[in-house]
Amino acid sequence: MDREMNVSFPGGVRVEAEYKGFVIKTDQPAYQDGEGSEPSPFDLFLASIATCAGYYVLAFCNKRGISAEKASLIMRTSRSPETKMIEKISIEIQLPSEFPEKYKNAVIKAVDGCSVKIHILNPPAFEIEAKISK
Repeated sequence: MDREMNVSFPGGVRVEAEYKGFVIKTDQPAYQDGEGSEPSPFDLFLASIATCAGYYVLAFCNKRGISAEKASLIMRTSRSPETKMIEKISIEIQLPSEFPEKYKNAVIKAVDGCSVKIHILNPPAFEIEAKISK
């Protein structure tokens, strides 16, 4: 199924995307001429990885009747000094002491199936065009 996302420019360097009934607001930090009033698009990119991984932890626990209330996740990134690009993403699943040891490797495997991660590893083709409105 094809989906459409509409993007608008409400002022300054803010950019908003309307998708599936939600408005996703972004801004740039002050050092990039923004007000820092919203996350930057890149912040949302990173958050999408972390929250997707978190969802997979939650879904894993819910499916097995395990409380996820005390569980959490920490995502760390490392950048290349030369390219300034992120070269490594580390995800640490913090499990409570009562989490069953027998599921430790299985929850890691579940997080490894995060759909955002899978799309990064198998990226879509990009097609960009410009049209002049009439």
